[in-house]
Amino acid sequence: MGPMLIRFLASALALAVATWLVPGISISNPDAEAEVLTLIAVAAIFGLVNSIVKPLFKLVTAPVIFVTLGLFLLVINAVLLLLVSWLAGELGLAWHVDGWGAAFLGALIVSVVSFILNAFFGKRGTDHR
Repeated sequence: MGPMLIRFLASALALAVATWLVPGISISNPDAEAEVLTLIAVAAIFGLVNSIVKPLFKLVTAPVIFVTLGLFLLVINAVLLLLVSWLAGELGLAWHVDGWGAAFLGALIVSVVSFILNAFFGKRGTDHR
């Protein structure tokens, strides 16, 4: 499996965990297959937003990120989750983040799950031995 596919699946899994654990993040599809397809589509949107918008946010807020020792990245990730939720709604996907609190908690969970998966599977698909 290629490194990009591993990162994509890790992102999809992290979003699924956040959707499952955070009451304000919901997916409303009639069956499990539709939910999986929705999560895959949301993960694709999340990947695009992370690769295009996140670097701009990090550049503009670099001093704040530095002063907060990186904790402001959680705020950026929460904003990105809200953006992904809006884009998903515009595309007719049944995935929604309900407000700032859910977005912040979701960002925290996505960050932790992604960290664990990257530690377990290796950053960018490399093998840590």
